[in-house]
Amino acid sequence: MMLSTMDGSMFDQVIVGGGASLANLIIHALLVGAIVATVHRLRMDQGSIPSFLRYTLVIVATGTLLVAGHFSEVVLWAYTYDWVGAAPPDTDLIYFAFGNYTTLGYGDVVPIPQWHLLGPMTALNGVMLIGWSTALIFEILRRSNPQTQTR
Repeated sequence: MMLSTMDGSMFDQVIVGGGASLANLIIHALLVGAIVATVHRLRMDQGSIPSFLRYTLVIVATGTLLVAGHFSEVVLWAYTYDWVGAAPPDTDLIYFAFGNYTTLGYGDVVPIPQWHLLGPMTALNGVMLIGWSTALIFEILRRSNPQTQTR
């Protein structure tokens, strides 16, 4: 379903790419907030779960939720590409979006010229959100370890 009211001008690209980036930022903020709240609750419940098991559970759950969140963000980019017709016909849009989001960029699929800015905008969004996820994991590890907890 291609959007026919946009011609891929720089303004259109910035609006579409900025909108997708903002939507992903909101998704990620909600996910990170839910993870932080859950980890905080687990920390408060010191007695019922052994610390090693609690620590393992927190890290596995955090990683799983972050991977699911990043996948949903990639899917949003794929829908965005489809919405504006940014990819060549018969392109696997999830593959294309993953390549851009992770900055892997094999170069086997590139946006059509009118929408060429969406590729780097996707990469910038992915780098920022993956970095945010990495920072969250390190902070959770730091706070979950009894020797590094701040009082």
